[in-house]
Amino acid sequence: MTHKSGFVNIVGKPNVGKSTLLNALMGQDLSVVTPKAQTTRHRIKAILNEEHYQVVFSDTPGIMKPAYKLHERMLDAVEETFTDADLILYVTELKDRKIDEDLLAKLKNRHVPLFVLINKVDTGEQAEVEEAVQHWKDLLDPEVVLPVSALHRFQLDVLMDKIVAVLPEGPAYFDKDEEISDRNVRFFVAEIIRGKILQQYQKEIPYSVEVVVDDYKESPEIDRIKTVIYCARESQKAILLGHGGAAIKKLGTESRKRIEEFVGKKVYLEITVKVADDWRDNEKMLRRFGYE
Repeated sequence: MTHKSGFVNIVGKPNVGKSTLLNALMGQDLSVVTPKAQTTRHRIKAILNEEHYQVVFSDTPGIMKPAYKLHERMLDAVEETFTDADLILYVTELKDRKIDEDLLAKLKNRHVPLFVLINKVDTGEQAEVEEAVQHWKDLLDPEVVLPVSALHRFQLDVLMDKIVAVLPEGPAYFDKDEEISDRNVRFFVAEIIRGKILQQYQKEIPYSVEVVVDDYKESPEIDRIKTVIYCARESQKAILLGHGGAAIKKLGTESRKRIEEFVGKKVYLEITVKVADDWRDNEKMLRRFGYE
C-alpha cells in the first residue's frame, strides 16, 4: 500500500472549537482548550502517525481584528497556513454564517482542497444543520462540507478518512517513532500553565499574561521547572498572587498535576510573577516570547 503525508491546516474564528478538534483527532491534549475566546496564541503542529500515512495538523490562533501587536503576530501565524497547506480545514459553528471578507477571498482563491467543518452540530436541529451545509456549499464551493462535533467526536472518523483520501503520496516528514509535535516540552509546560490561568482567573488577566520556562532540569525521578508569568501591570500581579499568595499557590498545584500527567513523572514547579509593562505592544518582548 502506498504511503501518504501532508500538512493539514486548521483555521477559523476564535472559540469555534479548532483546538478541541485537534486534540480529539490526536487523541491527547496538545492545544489549550477553554471556553474563553483567543485561547490559542501560537501555531502548533501536531503529527498524527499511522502505518500508511502521516498527517501534520496545524492549530492556529482565531481570526480577529488586532488590538495589539501581539494580535498582529498571531494573525501572521494564520497567514502562513495559506502558503504551506496540502489541505485547509475551515472550522465554523452551526449557528454562524458570517465570515471576514479577506478570509473569504483567501478561501475562494485557494490552490489546495478546502473542507468546511460545521462544528457543535449537537446544539441544533437537523433542519438547521442541512441549511448550514447548503450555505457553505453555495458560498465557498469546498471539496467537503461536514457537520461534526469535536467535543463528542461525532463524524471525526469520517473526517479522517476524507483527509487521508486527498493527501498526496509521499514519505513521512517527521520521525514516526519519536515526534508528535514540532514544539518541545518547555513549550507545552508553558501552555499548560497558561491554560490553567485561563480557567482560574477572570476578565483581562488571562489575556495580559505570558508564561516563560526559565529553567528545566530533567532527572529520572523528578523534573525541576522554573517558570515566570509576565503580566502587563502591577495591579495584575497582585491579582495573580492573590491574598496571602493563595491564588498563585492554587495555580501552581493545578499546573503541576497536569504537567506530571504530560511528562509522566513527578515535577517540582516554581512560579514567579513579574511585570513587563505593556508587553503586548513591545516588539522586543514579543520576540523574546516567541512571536516572530
